[in-house]
Amino acid sequence: MMTPGRWIAAATAALLVTAPLAAEEKQVTSTTEKKVDDAIQLPPLSADKTVKQSATIGGRTINYDATVGTISVRDEKGKEIGQVVYTAYVVPGAGVNRPVTFAFNGGPGASSVYLNMGAVGPKRIQFGAQGNAPSDSPVTTDNQNSWLDFTDLVFIDPIGTGFSRSLADADKTKKAFYANDPDIKYLSKVVFDWLVKAGRLRSPKYVMGESYGGYRAPRIAYELQSQIGVGVTGLVMVSPYLDPASGDGATALSPLPWMIDLPSMAAAHLENQGKLTPAAMAEIEAYVRGPFATDLLRGRSDPEAVARLVKHVTDLTGLDPALVQRLGGRVDSGTFLREIHRNDGTIGSVYDSNVTAFDPFPWSAQRQSNDPILDALIAPTTSAMVDFVTRVVGWKTDARYNALSYDVNKAWDRGKPDDSPVQDLRKAIANDPHMGVMIVHGWDDLSCPFFASRLIVDQLPSFGMAERVKLNVYPGGHMFYSRPDSGAALKADARALYAARG
Repeated sequence: MMTPGRWIAAATAALLVTAPLAAEEKQVTSTTEKKVDDAIQLPPLSADKTVKQSATIGGRTINYDATVGTISVRDEKGKEIGQVVYTAYVVPGAGVNRPVTFAFNGGPGASSVYLNMGAVGPKRIQFGAQGNAPSDSPVTTDNQNSWLDFTDLVFIDPIGTGFSRSLADADKTKKAFYANDPDIKYLSKVVFDWLVKAGRLRSPKYVMGESYGGYRAPRIAYELQSQIGVGVTGLVMVSPYLDPASGDGATALSPLPWMIDLPSMAAAHLENQGKLTPAAMAEIEAYVRGPFATDLLRGRSDPEAVARLVKHVTDLTGLDPALVQRLGGRVDSGTFLREIHRNDGTIGSVYDSNVTAFDPFPWSAQRQSNDPILDALIAPTTSAMVDFVTRVVGWKTDARYNALSYDVNKAWDRGKPDDSPVQDLRKAIANDPHMGVMIVHGWDDLSCPFFASRLIVDQLPSFGMAERVKLNVYPGGHMFYSRPDSGAALKADARALYAARG
């Protein structure tokens, strides 16, 4: 969930932009807080709690232990400065050869509830599709697409998300937790600490990340491998934010932002026509790699190139030809999301442009509403997760649960955009010839378009590396797994990845 570069770049258009949390809504911890030696003293969290549950997954009953627990984060002097809350689903008695998968969502500022209760956990709640609403019942059902029948699952909420919290003051919190590199270091240590705590250092280990969690995943794998001393068997990156340097903040001379977005716009248009197929998308990708990129670089000095751009982009997107002409064939995601649905008074989601909501300000020159998918999913996912933690598991707390923290995202120090996750992915794969990697996307996603990953994978060295990185694209958007068929396809591909590694 959420990607940092695109969140900022779409500040007047598409993504999480016009409804920041009001000051009075910021996380309330306790009126009895005291600051002592630059540490915040808060009421203690509940002790770890485990309950036995079962779910019907893939036609059979799976019995498992569901645990809500806490892992301390300490500074270089050994002082506890944070507490990370996790949710683990473990099949007891399966032995050390059973894999364990650590899952992270993104943001920064998103808890792991989306992968947990939307994608691969044993229970799910519907969200991310057309027609979903904040008032939908937060009742969970057994998840037929859960991965629990072939791997144990540990969902980790970074500091400031879920019930995870900092015990340091604001300045130290930002330095220790709300920046790209410190985030990787403390979360990698949390993975190690859970393995030690659970006695699972001998198990095959996988790291899964969605969106900015996809930025985290290869970096955490390399940190575990090269610094902490834990080998990672495989990586799964779901709608990953892999290369900030090529996104919306890229130089105006670069064709990459326009190349990366266009195939997802075209996919949405094809889906609306009932014509979305891998073969159709292959033709579009070939056009974008070749004539589209060439004509972009020719620029306005070549009127024929501009005319070709306008014609092809109009056909691919379904937008008004006059609009595409004014834009010179360069359609940004915010304009696409607003204009493609303007005639019916709705606005599309950057996570899946075919998921819409009514535009509350249709005559405004600028978009003034939040993202349709985000606004629809916060209430049911928050209610479902808090109900599970407090009522089902019995892990009691009166703290606020942050499914999605705008405050964390706003405070995040993004540093200089670079390709650190791609570099770390290459190094991790090069170091371990047994590691497998799967990158998965939805065709319609404009927050983390699939074509960016396609271009990255195609640049990997062919010797011992590229063949171990699989890229799969499914119908749907950023949270394509909310569609049952796409979720089932993801599970089948993941099962093959795990089985191939023993």
